[in-house]
Amino acid sequence: MRLKSSGRWLLLGTFLTVPLVSLSQPPQAKQTLIVNGQPEALPLVQIEGRSYVDVEALARRANGSLSFNGNQTLLTLPACPTSAPAPAPADTPPPAPGFSKGFLRAGIEAMSVVREWRSAVINAIQRGLPVTDDWVANLRANAAQNLRLATVAVNTDDDRSAMQLLTNEFNFMKQLSDQLVAAGKSMTYISPDDLKNDPLNQKIVTCGRALGAMAANGQFSDDGSCQ
Repeated sequence: MRLKSSGRWLLLGTFLTVPLVSLSQPPQAKQTLIVNGQPEALPLVQIEGRSYVDVEALARRANGSLSFNGNQTLLTLPACPTSAPAPAPADTPPPAPGFSKGFLRAGIEAMSVVREWRSAVINAIQRGLPVTDDWVANLRANAAQNLRLATVAVNTDDDRSAMQLLTNEFNFMKQLSDQLVAAGKSMTYISPDDLKNDPLNQKIVTCGRALGAMAANGQFSDDGSCQ
């Protein structure tokens, strides 16, 4: 009789233990499914680590349809709308003709410095003073620096075309200056009239005038004076 009584208490203890263990487990959070960002969510059921949803509710929420064929369940969802093709990029408009403001400003400054360079050596010849390389070096370096600034400012096709003529003008002046320096070193006398009639000196004058006319018109035109 004692053995049977002990068995009943053991069995009773086992039944009492089960709910206590169940109560000790943390409650699971409620899971939901949101379809296409709609505010009303569908409840999810967690079974053995997997999530399940009511397929009929899913079909309704996704604007689909549900049909049955024997042991098959057919879920049909609407096709995703195809996105409209991206508009073709607009063609880049060609640059406006004429000189850019930055190049026009830098080009005028470069022409002015070359003109000052020429005026300085001509005044020296008219006064009978020798044109030495040390004296000319600062004038040449200043003109070269302004020519580089004009090169950096090139932006339009007209700028690039005029830049070549502006470079020609600088090279013409450098050539004339080098000739005068060489004449000074060899003690060769150059009269003001000889310099005035010198073809290279005349080319510098006519090229400078052509560049000045282009600057005034704001666009490139080549009459051959700087070639």
